Amino acid sequence: MRQHRTALLVAAIAVTPAILFTTPAFATAPTSPTVTATATATAVSETPVDEMSEHDLRIAILRILADEDSGKRVVREANQALDGTVDDMRTFLETGFRLARAEDDAVAVVRILGAKDSGRGVVREANRALDIGTPEALRAFLETGFRLARAEDDRVAIARILADPTISDALRVAAGQAIEGTPEELRYFLEVGRYEVNGQGV
Repeated sequence: MRQHRTALLVAAIAVTPAILFTTPAFATAPTSPTVTATATATAVSETPVDEMSEHDLRIAILRILADEDSGKRVVREANQALDGTVDDMRTFLETGFRLARAEDDAVAVVRILGAKDSGRGVVREANRALDIGTPEALRAFLETGFRLARAEDDRVAIARILADPTISDALRVAAGQAIEGTPEELRYFLEVGRYEVNGQGV
C-alpha cells in the first residue's frame, strides 16, 4: 500500500487534476459519486446505458470530456472509448468512467496529502481515504471530507491565534467570530481576513 502510494505521489507531481484547485466549486456540495455516470447518461436520455443509441452514448461521453473536473485518466479513457466500438463506449459509461476517475482521485488525494500546508486533520482523513481505497471513499474525501478536515485544522490555527496574548483587540474579536464560522469563513480569515483587521492589507 505504501509503495503504491509513493508511485501515486510521483504521478501527482507530474499531473494536476483539475478537481484539486477549483476551490469555490470544490467546497460546495457536488454530485454524489455513486450516481455521476448515471446522471451523465440520463442528462441526455432516460434510456439505460445498455439501451442507449450510439449518438446518445457519444453525447454522454463528450459531456464527461467537457467537465473541467475530469482528470487525465478519465480524459484518456473517454477518448479511447469514443475511438472504439459502441460496446467500448457502453463499457466506459458503465464501469470504465468510475475506475478511471478513481485513479485520478487517488492522485488528487496524494497531492493533498503531500501539500506543505495540509494539517493533521487533512492528513488523517486523506490517509483514511487511501487506506479504504474504493472509488467511493476517494470521491467522498475530495467532495466533502477534505473541506471538513481542513475546517478542523483551520479552527486549530485560529485557536492558536486567540491564545497569543500579544494580538490586538480587533484581531481577537475577528478571530473569535471566525472560529465559529463555516469552513469557507475559517479559510477566508486565515488567508485574508486576519491581515485586513488592522489595515495591513494582504
